[in-house]
Amino acid sequence: MPVLKAIYIVFIGILLATFIGVGIAAFHQGPKEPERPPLIEYCSPEATRDTLAYEDFKIEQEKFDAEMNVFQEQAKIYNRNVSLISLTAAIIILILSLTLFNKIYLIADGLLLGSVLTLVYSIIRGFSSQDEMFRFAVVTVSLVLALTLGYLKFIKPSKKKRVDIKN
Repeated sequence: MPVLKAIYIVFIGILLATFIGVGIAAFHQGPKEPERPPLIEYCSPEATRDTLAYEDFKIEQEKFDAEMNVFQEQAKIYNRNVSLISLTAAIIILILSLTLFNKIYLIADGLLLGSVLTLVYSIIRGFSSQDEMFRFAVVTVSLVLALTLGYLKFIKPSKKKRVDIKN
C-alpha cells in the first residue's frame, strides 16, 4: 500500500497543478498570435524579383512585423499576469496543505506537491515575461516559500498526531 499512496499523492499534485493551469487559461485568455498573410506565407523567390510584387511583399511583411511586435508585447504582459496568478494560487494551496489539511496525510502531501508544481509553473511563466526584475521577484518569493515549506514540513514537524487514512 505505500506505493499506491505515493502514486496517489503524485496524482493529486499533478492534477492540482494542471487544474490551476487549465483554469487560468480558461478564465484569463492570452493574446492571439496574428496569422501570416498568404503573400508572405506562399511567396516564392521568383515572385519577389518583380518590383511591383516586391513592394506588395514588403508592405505585407512590415504590417505583419508590426502586428507580431504588438503580440509579443501583449504576450509578455500576459505571461507576467499568469505567473502572478499561479504564484498566488501556489501560496494559497501551500497554506491550505500546512493548516487545514495537515492532519490528513494523503491530501496534505498531494496539495503540497501540487503547490510546488504550480510554483514551478509560475517560475516558467515568469521567465517568459522578459522582465529581469519580475523574474528576480518570482524566484525570490519561490525561494522563500521553498525554505519555509522545508522548515515547516521537515524540520519542525507538528506535535499534533496526523491521521493516516487506511483501507
